[in-house]
Amino acid sequence: MKILMILTSHDRLGDTGKKTGFWLEEFVAPYYVFVDAGAQITLASPAGGQPPLDPQSDAPDAQTEATKRFNSDDAAKKALGNTVRLAEVDVDSFDAVFYPGGHGPLWDLAENAHSQRIIETFVTGNRPLAAVCHAPAIFRHTKDAHGKSLVSGRRITSFANTEEEAVGLTGVVPFLVEDMLKANGGVYEKGPDWDAYVVVDGKLVTGQNPASSEAAARQLLKLLQ
Repeated sequence: MKILMILTSHDRLGDTGKKTGFWLEEFVAPYYVFVDAGAQITLASPAGGQPPLDPQSDAPDAQTEATKRFNSDDAAKKALGNTVRLAEVDVDSFDAVFYPGGHGPLWDLAENAHSQRIIETFVTGNRPLAAVCHAPAIFRHTKDAHGKSLVSGRRITSFANTEEEAVGLTGVVPFLVEDMLKANGGVYEKGPDWDAYVVVDGKLVTGQNPASSEAAARQLLKLLQ
């Protein structure tokens, strides 16, 4: 069981002067779900190497059992520091793909041609793919063989407009993920803000927010088993 996890390489939060990147919980919780299930995990990012961590996701009030486990896991830290460049990924080598969120993907993974190639290969081939929180931004430009958006007609979720408003970044992000998914024909669903909420449509798994990351990973595992 080989799983590819794709993280952002983007570290600037618009023109605010603040840092962003991937959200720690959304990476480590799924990572350990996969590790504990015996999966072989490869980490990748557009630039390769160490992906940027959103500093807010490593704040004291953001710590979970998974983040605490990661903080004492030297092997996991080494793997994270040496992600493969997306351009070098052999998509046929993997059984599933998981995209953690954070605001970074809105700027790079949403526009990355190598990411689009991987997504289109998996979704059109009916192979398991999951994306959590802001990571469904990856579907902004992805198309099927007929030029139609990959999310058109599909049940899907992501970080909600109300959650983006609550963190005060509605006017900072390049686009709102919920709005984009709806504009692309997705059948958008959401649960209460900040509660775990996961949608499974065929082999496509999406989670609404950081609280949804572990549940989304477990759903992806079910599809593999």
